[in-house]
Amino acid sequence: MAEEDDARIRILQSLRGKICEAKNLGPVSGPNRQRDLCTFCTISLDQEEVFRTKVFDKSVSPFYGEDFYFEIPRPFQCLSFYVYAKSVFQRDLPVGKVSIRKDDLCNYSGKEHWLSLHPVDPNSEVQGKVHLEMRLNEVITENGSVGQHLLVRIIECQGLPLISGQNCDPYATVSLVGPARSDQKKTKVKKKTSNPHFEETFFFEVTRSSSYSKKSHFQVEEEDIEKLEIKVDLWNNENLAQDVFLGETRVHVKILRNDHIHKAWYLLQPKGNGSKSKSDDLGSLRLKLTYIEDTVLPSACYTPLCNLLLKSPDVKPISASAAHILGDINRERYEAVLPMVRLLLHHNRFVPFVSAVAALELDNTQEANTIFRGNSLATRCIDDMMKIVGKNYLAVTLKPVIDEICESNKTCEIDPIKLKEGDNVEVNKENLQGYVQKVFSSITQSSSSCPPLMCDVFRSLRHLACKRFPADPHVQYSAVSSFVFLRLFAVAVLTPHSFQLRPHHPDPDISRTLTLISKTIQTLGSWGSLSKKLSSFKESYMYDFFKSFQEDKCIEKVKKFLDEISSNVSKESSRLEDAVVLKEGEVQKRAQGRKRLGKKNFKKRWLRVTNRELSYHKHKGKDALCTINVKNIQAVEKLDESAFNRKNMFQVVHSEKPLYVQAGNCVEASEWLEVLGQVSRCNEGRLATFHPSNYSSGAWQCCKNQSNNAAGCKPCTTTVLANLQLDIDCDRETERVFSLLSSNDTKLQNMEDACASMAVYQGPQRDQDDYSKFTIQEPKETFQTLKQLRNVMEELQRQHIIRSDTTAKYGSLDNPIVGKTS
Repeated sequence: MAEEDDARIRILQSLRGKICEAKNLGPVSGPNRQRDLCTFCTISLDQEEVFRTKVFDKSVSPFYGEDFYFEIPRPFQCLSFYVYAKSVFQRDLPVGKVSIRKDDLCNYSGKEHWLSLHPVDPNSEVQGKVHLEMRLNEVITENGSVGQHLLVRIIECQGLPLISGQNCDPYATVSLVGPARSDQKKTKVKKKTSNPHFEETFFFEVTRSSSYSKKSHFQVEEEDIEKLEIKVDLWNNENLAQDVFLGETRVHVKILRNDHIHKAWYLLQPKGNGSKSKSDDLGSLRLKLTYIEDTVLPSACYTPLCNLLLKSPDVKPISASAAHILGDINRERYEAVLPMVRLLLHHNRFVPFVSAVAALELDNTQEANTIFRGNSLATRCIDDMMKIVGKNYLAVTLKPVIDEICESNKTCEIDPIKLKEGDNVEVNKENLQGYVQKVFSSITQSSSSCPPLMCDVFRSLRHLACKRFPADPHVQYSAVSSFVFLRLFAVAVLTPHSFQLRPHHPDPDISRTLTLISKTIQTLGSWGSLSKKLSSFKESYMYDFFKSFQEDKCIEKVKKFLDEISSNVSKESSRLEDAVVLKEGEVQKRAQGRKRLGKKNFKKRWLRVTNRELSYHKHKGKDALCTINVKNIQAVEKLDESAFNRKNMFQVVHSEKPLYVQAGNCVEASEWLEVLGQVSRCNEGRLATFHPSNYSSGAWQCCKNQSNNAAGCKPCTTTVLANLQLDIDCDRETERVFSLLSSNDTKLQNMEDACASMAVYQGPQRDQDDYSKFTIQEPKETFQTLKQLRNVMEELQRQHIIRSDTTAKYGSLDNPIVGKTS
């Protein structure tokens, strides 16, 4: 049973951050002139590119402003950020790179850092690992004396890089290197694979001194063995061009002094072990990174902590609940409440919890015009909820008009100071007014698309605000508009890339237009609650521009919209009727019905999946070439690399022939598998088994069954039952909460001490500063919750320790050796 539990342990990695900007980018070899430098930035896991910014025109200090987030689906050694100079007529030229080893990522987590760019040396661009075996064999020489040979067996490699987007043709050279010798031998070339199996053995004669006969049997001279090492180099065979270096590893022969057989996995290293030469100043890159690695235990381990968090809405006062305590000790970490919000949403406990914390905040709010304006626990929770639940709502409401604004790119500058030569301020004002009107109309006519859960929260906020400030007729509107306009729509207009409404950060001119629109939307959305004052605009040009909207009955439209999204009328979700795009992007698709070989077997296609159908198109925006109803999907699984000699492939099994797809990288492949698996997980016709390879030459290549209709030979992946729209993995979110609590153990202890002191000492509070760091209304109730948290945390910690004994042996496939071994 314990083995079954351990089998369900998951190591989950994610990376979140921002490529902010570069400065003082150095010279680039080639035709590019520094003043004409057009650059972009990429992110690579080892040598596999997983993210790319848009091109920034003609600047040596570009502001990229690109947010990114992705799950990391495989082991990796190094995270690298490359800056490239865009070239029209030849390959893009590398300016420099920032490389951070996985073990060092924690040193950069959560903060912005300026990092210097280093040269991009082809001999340092390596990834993958190699499996070696070494032994000393005793042999009889021709003259009858006893000698020794060193046997080196290169077994296999894994994770070699793609070359020009395709699997490489790798081979290895194996050398015995010493002060006065260098014997080299070479394996056969393995075609089109990143995981070659060599299984080749090489013999090297070990030179020893003439005094060997005096030594103990089967022993190499100390002075010889100290100087010898085996060097293994991996190369990609380029036929007519120069072969490409893929990595090397070096192993000292003296490792065999104590054990005459050595077998282990090694990480490939840069040539010369990555020695760096002094280079010109290439500039620097400002990055913000948050790398998270969670060891997720079996579900049963998280039940006590999850239950303690889920009963939070019922605890009186709410400040004594586990969920409130988590937010209280993480006030400075805005993202810390996100896992708690996800859990409460998944279990339908969010509305009662956020209503209780909002009521607590309102009790401490003295003026109606400051309602929900701070960075409180209530506002943080509702912000996170809107980003999760309102994702599709924003796409339906804003994406069409945001796309129009970004693609038409009309000039909208109305600030006299910022006008460019030749600009007509009246034309610009008209352009801006047209954009604002479209955005405003899209918002105020979108109430039927507003998610029911958001409506429930807004209705509760409205009721609480009226109860707290009964004499203010506008407070019922400001309680809602402060979230839906100021914290959702205005922010989404300002930074559409952060809400997946645009793929990249807009260029400066469009960003300026979006800023002006966002400012206007904020004030328009506040009209119903803040009367007709225009004092919110500090700039006179915005004041004049805004006056044109006064006669357009904006107040009535805003009030009507706020009434509709916060009314007592029960709304049914429209998500099932609306087709919602879950993911789309460019892939390589295997042509249906073609033979195994052929240049035209794979073609670029635009793949698109909604909650209704999967389709592929010749290009984005073109009519579908093929459409598959998601209800007809029977399985979505990875495809073995050997099937088509390509990495990152998956298959969609449905009523017709399987659809074989190659994603651009491992992150993309993982995201496609997750989305398609979730959207089809409840289908009645799902298969229990699948074929991990293809049917070719009259048989399935995986199991050699000759029947095209034969049942699969491998069990299908069990899809984690997550909420499709919210994409919530409760075990992982609870593990995140546990990590947050554990990292704040000192604060929890201080909170316990404060509760104990307050409960015992009934007079005036001493050391008020110690208590003001926490919200403690009822010290005894809060103390009880803290003790419960302490107990479940200790048990979870114990479960982690028990299962940490399964750490892979150093030198194994999962824990390969780094660098030289002696």
